[in-house]
Amino acid sequence: QVDRYLYHLRLSDDVLLDVMARFQAEMVKGLGRDTNPTATVKMLPSFVRSLPDGSEKGDFLAVDLGGSQFRAHQVKVFDDGKQSSQLESKCYPTPKEVIQGNGAELFDYVADCLLDFMETKNLKHKKLPLGFTFSFPCKQTKLEEGVLLAWTKHFKVRGVQDTDVVSSLRKALQKHKANVDVLALVNDTVGTMMTCGYDDQRCEVGLIIGTGTNACYMEEMRHIDLVEGDEGRMCINTEWGAFGDDGALDDLRTEFDQELDLGSLNPGKQLFEKMISSLYLGELVRLIILKMTKEGLLFNGKVSTALLTKGKIEMKHVSAMEKYKEGLSNTKEILTELNLFPSEEDCIAVQHVCTIVSFRSANLCAAALAAILTRLRENKKLLRMRTTVGIDGGLYKTHPQYAKRLHKVVRRLVPTCDVRFLLSVSGSGRGAAMVTAVAHRLAAQRQRIDATLAPFLLPLCTLREVKDKMRAELEYGLKRETQANATVKMLPTYVCGTPDGTEKGKFLALDLGGTNFRVLLVKIKSGRRRSVQMYNKIFAIPLEIMQGTGEELFDHIVQCIADFLEYMGIKGARLPLGFTFSFPCRQASIDKGTLVGWTKGFKATDCEGEDVVDMLREAIRRRNEFDLDIVAVVNDTVGTMMTCGYEDPNCEIGLIAGTGSNVCYMEDMKNIEIVEGNEGKMCINTEWGAFGDNGCIDNIRTKYDKEVDEGSLNPGKQRYEKMTSGMYLGEIVRQILIDLTKQGLLFRGHISESLRKRGIFETKFLSQIESDRLALLQVRRILQQLGLDSTCDDSIIVKEVCGVVSRRAAQLCGAGLAAIVEKKRENRGVEHLQITVGVDGTLYKLHPHFSKVLRETVKELAPQCDVTFMLSEDGSGKGAALITAVAKRLHNVGQK
Repeated sequence: QVDRYLYHLRLSDDVLLDVMARFQAEMVKGLGRDTNPTATVKMLPSFVRSLPDGSEKGDFLAVDLGGSQFRAHQVKVFDDGKQSSQLESKCYPTPKEVIQGNGAELFDYVADCLLDFMETKNLKHKKLPLGFTFSFPCKQTKLEEGVLLAWTKHFKVRGVQDTDVVSSLRKALQKHKANVDVLALVNDTVGTMMTCGYDDQRCEVGLIIGTGTNACYMEEMRHIDLVEGDEGRMCINTEWGAFGDDGALDDLRTEFDQELDLGSLNPGKQLFEKMISSLYLGELVRLIILKMTKEGLLFNGKVSTALLTKGKIEMKHVSAMEKYKEGLSNTKEILTELNLFPSEEDCIAVQHVCTIVSFRSANLCAAALAAILTRLRENKKLLRMRTTVGIDGGLYKTHPQYAKRLHKVVRRLVPTCDVRFLLSVSGSGRGAAMVTAVAHRLAAQRQRIDATLAPFLLPLCTLREVKDKMRAELEYGLKRETQANATVKMLPTYVCGTPDGTEKGKFLALDLGGTNFRVLLVKIKSGRRRSVQMYNKIFAIPLEIMQGTGEELFDHIVQCIADFLEYMGIKGARLPLGFTFSFPCRQASIDKGTLVGWTKGFKATDCEGEDVVDMLREAIRRRNEFDLDIVAVVNDTVGTMMTCGYEDPNCEIGLIAGTGSNVCYMEDMKNIEIVEGNEGKMCINTEWGAFGDNGCIDNIRTKYDKEVDEGSLNPGKQRYEKMTSGMYLGEIVRQILIDLTKQGLLFRGHISESLRKRGIFETKFLSQIESDRLALLQVRRILQQLGLDSTCDDSIIVKEVCGVVSRRAAQLCGAGLAAIVEKKRENRGVEHLQITVGVDGTLYKLHPHFSKVLRETVKELAPQCDVTFMLSEDGSGKGAALITAVAKRLHNVGQK
């Protein structure tokens, strides 16, 4: 018969899984900007963005308002490697006239108590940061601001609701001349999580289960529509007590729940809290016992006056009756005090009622907590998760079986989560101090990070200076008397025209510029159906060939050509050939190129200072199998310009923004003093990577640039390239990460072995880390691949470092390009220039923001130039064939 009454209070695992799913749906609703107004679970952002990392230190104050007593705390946090802290507190009563008076009186009282505490502890002379635990629902827009939504817990202070409580506290403190800096407003649940988070860094959930109940947890910013930004995490105060206020739990609420709610101070509100918090469980037990007695199931049907009195059975009675050993004797004593004269059966039945009521509370609490844990695990995309829940509250602490029941049910509902439950000691006060300590640490860290990255933030005036200096260097490179000492060499390419659409024929192209070598057959058709068809084969160049003799290298190239000609069935044809050779060459004509110096890991002997076309011809002669007409030796940048020039006749500039960085453009012959003749145009390969080798941009080079330069294969050379190209950006980032780690601002101050390795941080990682589609979780995975054990905060900093380095690279590249387009405008003598830049290179193609920043910078620095950027498809190979075709066309025109 007793069980019949209690049947609806028993919840199966299926029902609990259903509650869990309902709560998850409410969480999503609460996080959405459009759905939040109608959500019962309000999911309030706390603006606590970081958990303690153990490096916090200093003296902090905390005040705790939210119960029958007001508490002031001094917390000393020691940076001794043991994560220890010391708490000293003083309690002050909260008189009825204060908690039911007006706002000014309440905050004056708080300030008075705090000053008294500071005097007691001899702290009046110090300016200390303070954390304010305010255990009432607040809407926060920042950490140190909170608008009170509604009073709870019998507080009814006038003139405070809908106002910022931190502002009110600050005014009261100023009035009392208290030397205190209020840094953080904290809910008691958040305080609990932060206290436990200091002892266990896995703690990312806070739970209060006492007079009231609530939970908070660390949510991914990208899911919080109510707050701007999607980087990192923020603690969300769920305010889960109101779960079910929209009827979502009506099928689980019994007649006793409904009766209890109707008799409460706030009918229809906080329904979930009324089913699980200790403030209501005693009353629920009383209502059940009363009905059972009236129906003659207990105490021979005799109802005492005490049993009819609301609030007569409290949670402490329920806890006492549930104790294993003395439970029955306690039950008898408590019931006797209520003027009920229980038999042993009555005591057993009442004890059973208490057990079922508190068990249901633990079950419901476990279901909602399991929903939060599941969300955390899914956010992290883990199959299995280890985490810690920080807990406070009288019900959890004092009830003899509650904690054990809660743990057991949570583990059953979420078997994929290994959960540790950590009891908070002096939770909310110490927690407020910890939030303040973390805020204090983050503010100090922010200052130091900003100072480290400041040299990378280039204002517009600095970029204009770079543009002007680049322009001056371009002129030095073109003039006969200054060219020898110029850093930007402005090498003539002897490419004197861009495609005009009449090019046709079959051409061979070679493309040498890295560890792979390509041979291409390019068929160009002219006329209305003009097209370019390409067939190519890729051959590897082994390291021993790259670093062997020049003869071996060119013999290997000719072997690859022979294989390709056979593969294509054209071994007997004497085809015109264009040779894309992506290394600095000094050209005396279009088919003569003297290698200035190897780059990109090539070290073949007896090549530097030699004509690479002659070396190729000799290797063909040595093989004596076929003959080729080598028409042009081409730089990859020129190839890129020519490829785009075939599609768009307005393309007169080529840009490579990849592993290396370079630009070429069509210059008026009259401006090229180092080449005879004044008619027409010629393509100039600027080799701008060496810009700054004379010290002209030393004012913008950081200590990290200098470290990268000193550790490179060519110290003191290619300084501009080392600030703008993909080959070096990752290494700049690595140097900054090492410095920040040494300063204790990253990776808990631990420099991993992998971070010490030069070149470990490849530029592709910058592109991946800065991708807008990638959540910080994936950023952490990328860092883990590099052996870097990062926190969420570390990932945000690493992403920021990558961002400033790649943005500066794009801006510097844009400043250089602006100098060239401005020169083109002046050459043409027009007020407004329309021009196309052909672009190739992995940095431009694959980095998520590089191309946009580059375009914006050019627009800003060359406002009179309308620049179109055209991506080159298969630039260097196709370009070599087109240059060969143009050279053939111009040669034929010359002969005619």
